[in-house]
Amino acid sequence: MTLTSPHLPGTAGWTDARLLYALEEVVGRELDRHLKISKDWMPHDYVPWSEARNFPAFFEDGEAWDRSQSKVSDIGRTALVVNLLTEDNLPSYHHEIATLFGRDGAWGTWVHRWTAEEGRHGIVMRDYLLASRAVDPDELEKFRMAHMCEGFESDNRHSMLHSIAYVAFQELATRISHRNTGHHSGDPVCDRMLARIALDENLHMIFYRNLLGAAFELAPDLTMQAVRDVVVHFRMPGHGMPGFERAAAQMAIGEIYNLRIHHDDVLQPVLRFLKVLDIDGLGPEGLQAQDELGLYMDGLDTEASKFDERLAARKARMAARAAR
Repeated sequence: MTLTSPHLPGTAGWTDARLLYALEEVVGRELDRHLKISKDWMPHDYVPWSEARNFPAFFEDGEAWDRSQSKVSDIGRTALVVNLLTEDNLPSYHHEIATLFGRDGAWGTWVHRWTAEEGRHGIVMRDYLLASRAVDPDELEKFRMAHMCEGFESDNRHSMLHSIAYVAFQELATRISHRNTGHHSGDPVCDRMLARIALDENLHMIFYRNLLGAAFELAPDLTMQAVRDVVVHFRMPGHGMPGFERAAAQMAIGEIYNLRIHHDDVLQPVLRFLKVLDIDGLGPEGLQAQDELGLYMDGLDTEASKFDERLAARKARMAARAAR
């Protein structure tokens, strides 16, 4: 069903400004719901401070970092660095959404609340990594400087609908990446910390997913086109960090985040919940976008199956070598 703004003759006249205005009430409701169910938590409560010790630059008793000090697995170490560097670019993310959504009314309240909640993630992850000596602190800081100096520009900054669609999927992708990193880290303390972060990311996903659902009711054709574009061209926000391609490949093999996970645990849940591929009453452009989205998902499933086969073959080879 298509809802029409009282200020517009139909959906053809939608602009970002009109959509922001039309969705303001929905944002307010979702913000109220979010504040009722979200729980404040203290980053310092999740950090093993008793394991911390000085580094050597200015302390006589300082101890240089060594890989043997890390409790986390190799894949856990790689994923933790990627996940933290992604969180580190929060100033750029805030700039993007504040510029797009504004700083007034319900939109502005949400932008600042989201930023404050996301800020906890970088705080607790960095404190954990340094206190537990999970990763090389010098290398981590060099990566942070390089990544943040590069900045971040969203692929979807040209359109609020594209931006809403993107974050609906990206927040879920981030939740899955954090949760799987915790599972594969080999450290229960790390797993507990990332599980707490993942709860936040899931609530953020629900906020944007529900907002995307409201956008489908207002402007179904435009929203369908935005979802198609975002799904087909999806990239994680950390794609510009140093060594990302190699780290992403390692995380795919390590089953932190790969094509199968992306298809089954990120794209499909959002599309299924909103019944995106079942929406009717679309115009020609909306129908075309819906068809192209369905074809893309079928193709991605095929590619994910091929990846699954390669991964299974690799595991079999490694098991055979270990048995010799």
